This record gives sequence, structure tokens and C-alpha cells, in this order.
Amino acid sequence: MKNLSIKLKITLWYTAFMALLIILTLIVLFSISSVRVLSDARTRLKNTVLQAFSEIEYEDGLLTFDDDINYLEEGVYISVYDTQGYLLYGRTPAGFSGASTLIMDQMQQIGSGQDFWYVYDYCQPVDGYGNLWIRGVASQTRSDSILRIITNAALILLPFFVALIALGGYLITAKALRPLSGMTETAQAISEGNDLTRRIRLGGGRDEVHVLAHTFDQMMERLQSTFEREKQFTSDVSHELRTPVAVILSQCEYASQEGTPPEELRGSIGVIGNQARKMSALISQLLTLARADSGKQKLQYELVNLSELAEIIVEEQGISAEEKGITLETDIQPEILLRADETMMMRLFINLISNSITYGKPGGHTLVTLSADETEITGSVQDDGIGIPADKLDKIWQRFYQVDPARTSGSGSGSGLGLPMVKWIVQAHGGRIEVASHLGEGTCFTFHFPRQTDRTDENPDFS
Repeated sequence: MKNLSIKLKITLWYTAFMALLIILTLIVLFSISSVRVLSDARTRLKNTVLQAFSEIEYEDGLLTFDDDINYLEEGVYISVYDTQGYLLYGRTPAGFSGASTLIMDQMQQIGSGQDFWYVYDYCQPVDGYGNLWIRGVASQTRSDSILRIITNAALILLPFFVALIALGGYLITAKALRPLSGMTETAQAISEGNDLTRRIRLGGGRDEVHVLAHTFDQMMERLQSTFEREKQFTSDVSHELRTPVAVILSQCEYASQEGTPPEELRGSIGVIGNQARKMSALISQLLTLARADSGKQKLQYELVNLSELAEIIVEEQGISAEEKGITLETDIQPEILLRADETMMMRLFINLISNSITYGKPGGHTLVTLSADETEITGSVQDDGIGIPADKLDKIWQRFYQVDPARTSGSGSGSGLGLPMVKWIVQAHGGRIEVASHLGEGTCFTFHFPRQTDRTDENPDFS
């Protein structure tokens, strides 16, 4: 059975079940029919005997018997006896030699040779004459022959019914499981050719096979998306690391030349240090996101004063803002407390504020707000910078995605990892974040945290 196809297994089980059901049904029907046929035979015999009395008359000292008495019921033999048991009229069937004693109103079953007979005797007075006995005899073998005909017909037709059931079951099963063949072919094609774009596309339907095919297509969509993200991720990481590595190698070669002035050596070392810090920041963010993907990035929850933390980050980012001529403003409600990971909250504010500075306009403004009510904490970072096109808003959460790579600068900024990190931090703390932007007018990131007093270390998957 293990080597048989599902289609054949279902057909065999279905056929066996239906054959068993038909056999059980025939047994029940045969039993009912047998009881009914034999019961009808006995009832007909009794009624015929009682009806026979109406065919007997006594006139002028003579008993007269209507000839119809022998034709009241086909297969029933009628004989009339006096009270002494002498035969007055009628006949008994050939081969019947039993039941010489007359027994009042009792159905007897008598065996005679290879045949079985039903015998029924009844005594009743005839007007002017006295009591007469009438005996009726009918063949039970005749009733049994009817049952045998029914049984033989059922046994002859049963194989044909089973064959039709097997054929119908096979065709129905083959049609129902046809999409599975398509799924198998698609899976094999993907396995052999690495073509993740293949789909089953079975169409509409709510049965189990359609649901399975739809789930398979969804799985392939996700696999393709994951595979493409991994390819893009590898390409982006290589691209991001190639530039600082090239700069470091170049500076090392220059510094290793004989006769390089000390001032230029110090300059080369400074450049190498800057590029190394940039690489370190990039690798740190990549490791954090990798741990988040695998669910291994655990948050260390403590009671954090978000108001003070936001003020500190704004003050630290003020130097970068001044260099670009951007004014940092705040509207922060004091003493807002949240049980959270303080390091992650710092990254949240740093990434959002540095992003607004990176994409801000010289002489522009960035407003940092923080407020709370009884149910949630709401914060925002709003700038009047270059803005984001509407068709690219949903892409900014993708790793390494940059709306305008030419405008990025600074250590740790412009790698395309800041906003994905922000989204994960917010989601890991049970919050949500949204963005609103108009090209040329600025961008506003708004995040919300529920005011929870208790937390576990469970973090959502990052995607």
C-alpha cells in the first residue's frame, strides 16, 4: 500500500467501503424480503382456506362444491374433510405425504422429501350439514425459489456495481487530485531549475485542494520575496562595505610609502579610523537586525524616562544640525515613563533625528514632540526637508533602501538601515509607526507606544 499512489489508495478504500455497504444492504434487504415473502405466503394460505368455506353449500341433503375452490389462489391446494378425517373433496399436491392429523387454526411447516410445505387446517360449520375441515397446502420451496432468484440476481449484478463504483471513484478522485499533479510538477520545476516565479494559480474554489494550492502559491511568493531580499541584502552589504574598505586600503598603501610626512600619516590614520567606525556602525546594525530576524535579540526592559532621553538626544544631535544650519525644536511633555529597552529607545531617537538632518534643507527646522495620555505615548519627528515621493513611502522600511543616495553623508548615516531599525524597535515594544510626507515640503514620522507597566522579553519577528 505504501508504494501506491494516493489516487489509487483512495479508489481502493472507496470501492471496498462501497462494496461492503452494498453487501450489508443486500443482506438486510434479503432478510427483510425473506421474512416478508414467507409471511405473505402464510397469509395467502390462511385467507384462501377461510375463503374456501364460501364455495361450499348443502342443499337437498347433498354437499356441493364450486369448481372455483381449486383456483382461489395460485399454488394453494384445497382439500375438504369431514369430522372423521375422510376426504370429501379436493386434492393434495404431488409429493406431499405428511400431516395426516388435522390441527385447528395452526400454521404447520412440513417436510416431505426434498420439499417443504405450509399446511393450514380450519374447522367451520356449514349451514344444514355441520362441521367441515378445510386444509390448505402451499409450497414453501416455491417461496424460497423466489428468494433464490433475487439472491442470484444480486450476486450477478454485484460485481458490475463494484466495477462501476471503482471506475467512478477513480475518475472523481483523479479530477479532484489533478491540481496536486500540477503542484508536484511546479515543485519539481522549481527544484530542478531554481525558478521561484512558477505558480500553480488554480483559480477560485474553497475546497481543500484549492486552499492547499493557494497556500502553496502564497508560500512560493514569500520564498521568492525572501530569496530576492537575501540577494539584494548581499549585494547591498557588499556595496556598503566596498567603499570604506577601498578607502582604508588606499590610505594604508599611501601611509606605507617611504617619505610620507607625519602630518599626512596622521591624516591617513584619521581617515582609516573614520571609515573603520563607519564599518563598525554598519556591522553593529546588521548584527542587531540579524538577531531580530532569528528572534535572538532580547530587550532589557527597565523604567525609562522618555522625556529626559529625548532631550538628551536632541542636545547631542544639535552639533550635526548646526553644521547644516538646521534648527532643532522640541515640544516634549515632561516625566513620560515607559518600561522599555533604554538603548533601543536611544537608537530610535538618534535614527529619526539624524535622518531628518541628513535629508533636511539648509536653514530648515526639525521638530521633536512627545506626549502621553492614559492609554498611549505618542512621539514624532517632523522636518521641512526634501520629502519622500508618495510611490516610495512603502519602500523606506526596506533594508539599504535610500530615496536619494547622493544626499547621504556622515558616519553611520545613509546606509539604509536606520529606518528598518526604527520600525523593528517600535514593533518590538508593541507599538506602531507611520510616516507622512510631501515631496519638497518635508516628512513626519509618528510612533505610538501603549502605556504598559509589565513586559516580557518576547519580540516579534522583523521583516
